[in-house]
Amino acid sequence: MPVSAGTSRRLVIKSRLGVALVLAGVIAAIAAPALAPYGTDTRFANLMNAPPTWPRLIDDAGRWHAPFVYPWTLADRLAQRYEQDRSRPVPIRWFSRGHLLESSDAIRSPLLLLGTDSYGRDVFSRLVFGARVSLGLSVLAAFGSMLVGGLIGALAGYAGGVTDDLLMRVTDLVMVLPAMYVALALRSVLPLVLGPFAVFVFLGLIFAIVGAPFVSRGVRGIVRTERRLEYAVAATSLGAGHLRLLARHLLPATRGFVAVEMTMLVPAFIMAEATLSYVGLGFPEPVSSWGTMLQEASNIRTLSDFPWLLSPVAAIFLFVLGLNLVLQSGPNRLRQGIGGPS
Repeated sequence: MPVSAGTSRRLVIKSRLGVALVLAGVIAAIAAPALAPYGTDTRFANLMNAPPTWPRLIDDAGRWHAPFVYPWTLADRLAQRYEQDRSRPVPIRWFSRGHLLESSDAIRSPLLLLGTDSYGRDVFSRLVFGARVSLGLSVLAAFGSMLVGGLIGALAGYAGGVTDDLLMRVTDLVMVLPAMYVALALRSVLPLVLGPFAVFVFLGLIFAIVGAPFVSRGVRGIVRTERRLEYAVAATSLGAGHLRLLARHLLPATRGFVAVEMTMLVPAFIMAEATLSYVGLGFPEPVSSWGTMLQEASNIRTLSDFPWLLSPVAAIFLFVLGLNLVLQSGPNRLRQGIGGPS
């Protein structure tokens, strides 16, 4: 069916918005050392659960200035209530000490774009560094699922017979179980206390195992279908070996399907990491990930008194929304999952 001009325009807008959201997350992860004013473990002992300090251009007298902030002063330690010191504007410095921007008095009057947590750590700095951990783990696990699932699906679809039945029954066993419970079960059999690198590796392997069956089922169906087409039969007649036929002709036909699965697995793995870290089975607390940052949001008081601690929820929502917009407004051939002969 032909697509109307209005529908086409909306698809383009959705696609651009999705790409912008995804790029924002990727850029934040890559450029975290420059974007974050402070380290993930930098603490401000007198600013625990302090609100954000927004950059300003106009002071209380109505005069324009270069960007500055009004620092917070602790008014009530028990209630964790802060007041702004309006008599002392603190200028913001650009490109200082390898950071994009920071306060000119970084120790006593820090720049807190998203406030601080209960330990006095800058939430914005932990958020952008957490993007490295959460997004990096999710993308690598999705690639692992693509490789493992693609190989299993290609072998099952090409070989057929007993090999196909055996491999598909194994994938069915994993698929019929709720993915999150499988991930929880696999993680629970590992030692509870692990180093950050070990957690990264093990979670990547667990997610790859859980996601592989979803890739393998689709790849297997495409390979079985493509193998019967004339171009594949012709390649076999001309002497193409099994490996060449698979790598050169059949597997390229699965590119569209694999691309769609990647955009679906990445947000699923982001949510899985956040869930495991939230319940204490993911990264240990000193490590900044979107999941570990949400542990503090379990307190109902956070919703009313410290809403900036929910910023990881907003980050996850926007990144997942961007991926879904890209997927929904992508080319028809990607949504169909059939690439055609190369």
